This record gives sequence, structure tokens and C-alpha cells, in this order.
Amino acid sequence: MSGVGLYIVGAGGTGRETLDVGLALVRPVTAFLDEKLAGTVVRGLTVLATEEARPGDGYVIGIADPVTRRRLAGLLDARGLQAVTLVHPRAMVGPETTLGHGCVVMAGAHLSSTVTLGAHVQVQYNATVGHDTVLEDYVSVLPGANVAGGVHLEQDVTIGSNAVVLQNLRVGRGTFVGAGAVVTRELGPGLVAVGAPARPR
Repeated sequence: MSGVGLYIVGAGGTGRETLDVGLALVRPVTAFLDEKLAGTVVRGLTVLATEEARPGDGYVIGIADPVTRRRLAGLLDARGLQAVTLVHPRAMVGPETTLGHGCVVMAGAHLSSTVTLGAHVQVQYNATVGHDTVLEDYVSVLPGANVAGGVHLEQDVTIGSNAVVLQNLRVGRGTFVGAGAVVTRELGPGLVAVGAPARPR
């Protein structure tokens, strides 16, 4: 997408960290898109409203919440923008690993062999994802989390900072695993799981 503009959606903390990935890749960024901060300047970039984005340009969503990412991706896709994947040069991506469109992989992240990331997945800094693991669309793996091999995270799952998911487990759609939790058994959809071992709250 050389020569095509790139917008970072969200000018909050995760958006600024996503900008850091773009800067490390020497990928020019046109502006932030953020309804609440439109008309301001963040990190030297103008913040625009979503409707000001130019069709045909690229975008990447720098917002941790999966439901919000899903909504904004649908809106921008409908406006004719194209989702872009950004992988920090200090991230490690193993052989036979595939990334869907719109993913963000931050510095220090490690994706092992034969990992599959769906669309708009975020693997944040210093998080790890083990071999043969599947992260469906809009999954968030927050800083320092460790997802072991053979795990399946369904759509919209969030794995909190420094949480651990043990090998060969499945976490159901929309479940939120709290910071520092240790998932030792499969979790169903729509739960908030905390503690070690992690239990629905």
C-alpha cells in the first residue's frame, strides 16, 4: 500500500502504541481518527472525525476493546477504506504463521510456529502465543500475557495483562480473562474469569 494514506483509529493509549509500531516500520501515518478527540493534535498528528477519512486509504485500529474494534472496522470498510496489518520489527513471527487483515503485533511479542490470527487481532507488547494456536477475529492479547500451544480463542476474547492460558484449551466468544489469571480449563462464552486458577466471576 505504498503511497496510500494510513489512519490510526483511536488516539488513546493503545492508539499511541500503535503509532509507535508504524514509526518503527517507517510507515507514514496520515492522522488519527477519534470522534472524542477530533480537532485536536496528538503526538504531532491531527485527529479527525471518522467521516473525514478518505475512501481508498488504509486504517488500523488502535483500541483494545474487541467490540469497539468490530464496530469501527465495519464502519470504515463500508466507507471503502482498507485494513492494514502492522508488525513491529522487534516482534518475532514464527514459520507457517498467518495474520489476517488489520492486525497489530507490538514490540517484544512472540508468535510461535503455525499460529493463525484472524482479522483485527491485537498481540500487545511482550505477549506470547504458542505453536498451533488460533486467535479468531478481534481477539486481544494484552501486555505480558502468555497463551500456550494448541489454544483456541474464539472471536472477541480478551486475555488480560500477564494472564496465562494453558495448552490445548478453548476460550469461548467474548470472554474476558482478567489480569494475572491462570486459565487451567476451558471457558465458555461471555464470561469474566479471574484468579488462579481462573473462575467465572
